[in-house]
Amino acid sequence: MPRKARRKSSNGIYHIMLRGINRQIIFEDDEDRLRLLETINRTKDISGIKIYSYCLMDNHIHLLVRETEETVSKAIKRISASYVYWYNNKYDRCGHLFQDRFKSENVETITYFLTVLRYIHQNPIKAGLTNNVLECKWTSINEYLGHTSLVDVDFSLQFFSSNRSKSLQLFTEYMKQSNDDDCLDYHLRVRMTDSEVKNHMIDLGVLNSSILQQMEKKKKNAIILELKQIEGVSVRQLSRITGISKSVIDRVR
Repeated sequence: MPRKARRKSSNGIYHIMLRGINRQIIFEDDEDRLRLLETINRTKDISGIKIYSYCLMDNHIHLLVRETEETVSKAIKRISASYVYWYNNKYDRCGHLFQDRFKSENVETITYFLTVLRYIHQNPIKAGLTNNVLECKWTSINEYLGHTSLVDVDFSLQFFSSNRSKSLQLFTEYMKQSNDDDCLDYHLRVRMTDSEVKNHMIDLGVLNSSILQQMEKKKKNAIILELKQIEGVSVRQLSRITGISKSVIDRVR
């Protein structure tokens, strides 16, 4: 059955989520995250897309964007293809890194635009990684409150006030509000954080998921088994972190 075509946004604004295949880790370190942001910045110049917010999680990315000269699909394809080429070369791997088709939703009202803006900035809070939206290192909150290089902050801030100081104050208050925002129906529920599991992998001598994937089967299975026996770690979570399918992890005894 052919895929259903994406519904066109009337104003060209979309909330995008791009995640790792099998929900695996797509950033092993900060260099990877910086590379992805640089790739997005280069794509802006080529495709003309506007970026209003972003959040880089361990295994997925949120973007709030507007298409102009190119479609959002073509712009995201540019970003993912460039980053995957670099990532595979860095970690001596091949094949897909991102899930085949990114998720998207149209953002066609000011109210929902602000909801998505907050949802993206609060994503690390909803994942249990921090309790302060203003301290999230890998979201665009830092561009709104500090130096702007990638994000068009003026577009968003205009909806709070025409006075810049007042708009920043109202923006900050809005970003900190507790809420039940639920966008794109994606939830990350784990008892042990991904960072804690990755630290366990490092303690076992596995510096990143690519190294584990390329290990000899017996040694790889021994490490998977040890990780499975850690309290609070799920098979789904291990699959997401290691890039190894759930069925393979399930069979390791």
